[in-house]
Order: sequence, then structure tokens, then C-alpha cells
Amino acid sequence: MEYKSPLHKTVMTTPTEFWNDSCAISELKPAIENGATGATTNPVIVGGVLKKEMDLWKGRITELVKEMPTATEDDIAWKLNEEMAIKGASLFNDIFAETKGRKGRLSIQTNAKYYRDAEAMWKQAVYFSGLAPNMMVKMPVTEAGVKAVEESTYHGVSVNATVSFSVPQVLAVAEAVERGLKRRAAEGKDNSNIVPVCTMMVGRLDDFLKVVWKKQGVPCDPGVLEWAGVAAFKNAYRIYQEKKYTTRLLAAAYRNVMQWSEFVGGDVVLTITSDWQDNINKSGIDPTPRMDVPVDPKILGTLQKYFPEFNRAYEPDGMKESEFDDFGATKRTLTQFLGGYAGLLEVIRGFMIPNVPN
Repeated sequence: MEYKSPLHKTVMTTPTEFWNDSCAISELKPAIENGATGATTNPVIVGGVLKKEMDLWKGRITELVKEMPTATEDDIAWKLNEEMAIKGASLFNDIFAETKGRKGRLSIQTNAKYYRDAEAMWKQAVYFSGLAPNMMVKMPVTEAGVKAVEESTYHGVSVNATVSFSVPQVLAVAEAVERGLKRRAAEGKDNSNIVPVCTMMVGRLDDFLKVVWKKQGVPCDPGVLEWAGVAAFKNAYRIYQEKKYTTRLLAAAYRNVMQWSEFVGGDVVLTITSDWQDNINKSGIDPTPRMDVPVDPKILGTLQKYFPEFNRAYEPDGMKESEFDDFGATKRTLTQFLGGYAGLLEVIRGFMIPNVPN
């Protein structure tokens, strides 16, 4: 068989899936042709979609402003978010049907402002889950988020836990899903359509440690920091396989090609932006399975020696759930997501109050 690209060969010859890390229609169609079996979105991504495809959405935003005369900018922003997700999810309907719901899903994210409110998250998750049969729902792996994951699963939601960077976080999510499934089974409820994933934002762990490296003047080769997310993800995958969790791992936030090549062959999902898909497909690297190949012990040893924050992310007991919210990568990412949401509201405000005089 002739493969269209390294990513296409990855999904056709290994258990590894890839998703498009956006719901932009202009990106979804070519990604699907290259083997993408899902997509995802968040507040930052939605704002990016508007920048790329405002011509597709400005008419609809204007209509929503007229159709919802008492709505706030938040109301309109979330209505737009929902419609984007539904439209993107529809492109995966055939894949969803062919795989009987195991693939072909799109993830929509709960309001980042709810990161401390488990009840608000799971109730919004239940609502979002009903927008389309192939909808997944994202929520951050904060202390409250872990509780929301269990409750959402109990209510039949296929979750995609996000704002997650560490082995302790992804283990907490997997256990929360198992608790939710167990509660459902005890009540005779069907679990066959629940397909959870847990994201590890591998590149954002790298980003955080690079900040630590610069601030503290750590005496090591900065190149080892390109391996931090890879090492943590591989360690998490090993534990997931041993414990046979229902949840599958998902790698996100790409910063280098290794965050694809080192994960090939794993029963995982890789959510990749359009730009990084291009980089991977132009790399010339053959997708040889490498998930079970350990990170060079010298690299791992350097990370463990010089970066206590890496150890918090790498070791299964590196953090308690009560510490998730204060982890540096969590704080940095939540701040960006909240900023992305604020930026989206600003765009909507421009349609509600046009031509503001200077």
C-alpha cells in the first residue's frame, strides 16, 4: 500500500491515532485525508479559528447577536463555540459510524473559569455531551477537575481530561474514570459507548521546565528539556498498560517531532496542529514503533538530578491531587486559556457594539 504521509502510515500500520488539534474546517478535511480520526478544541483554538475562518463565521455571529437580543457576550460566545464543535464533529460522522463509536469524535472544552468548581464542570459536560453523538468533553485536571471527571463519566460522558502534564494527573484521571464506570455498572447502566482519553500536554511540560532552567541557571544542556514531556508520557503509558485502564492517553502541545516519532506504536492518540502535521510529514522520518523504547538513561538522569519539578511530573507519587492547581505548568496553561477566552469575548463584543468611537 502507498501511504500519503508519515502520519497516514502511522495510523494505517500501528494502533496510534492522530487528531487534528483544531476544529477549523479548512484543516479538518485534509487532516482526515491523511488519517485523522478526531479533533479537539479549546478557548485558544476557537479564537484561532475565527482568525483563520472569520469569513465563514462573521455572518453567523451577526445573526446570533440579532437572534439573542438579551444575551451577554458570554452567551453568544458559547453558542458559537457549540456550533463550531457540532459542525466539526459532523465531518467525523462516517468514521464514528464505521468504528461503532470507538473513533471519529470531537472534543469541546468546558468553561475554563470553572476549574475550581466540580459541579459546574460536570453539569456543563453533560450538556455538551448531548450536542452530538460523537462529542467528547474536555475539563482541566485540577483538584476539582478530577471529581468532575468521575461525575461526568458516571453520567455517561466520554471525557477528554486536559490541562494535564504529569504522571500523577493522568493516573488520577484514569482512576476517576474507573470509579465512574464502576458506579454505572453497579446500577446496570451501559458503558459500551463511553470512550475516555486523558491528555498529557507534553510540550507544555517542556515549556515550563525551560522557564525553570532560565530562572535558576540550571547547569545542564538545555537539549535534555526537549525530552521531558516524552519521558513523562512514556512512563505514564507503561503504567496505563500495566493497570489496563479504560482511558487512553493522548499527547498534545507539540514542540518537536519526537513528540510524534517517540510515541508511534503506542495505543494512544496524538492531537497535532496543522503546522506540526506539515513538519512531521516533511521530516522524512519513517514511523517505526518506538513507544516501548526507553529514553536515554543519561537524559533521564540529568532531568531527575537538576529538576525537582520534573520529578513531580514523572513520578507516580510526585504530586497529590491537592497540589495539581499549583503546579507551574497548570498555572501557566490555565492563565493562557482564560486569556484566550477573554480574547474571544472581545471579538464577540466587537459585533455587539460595533464601530466604537475613539
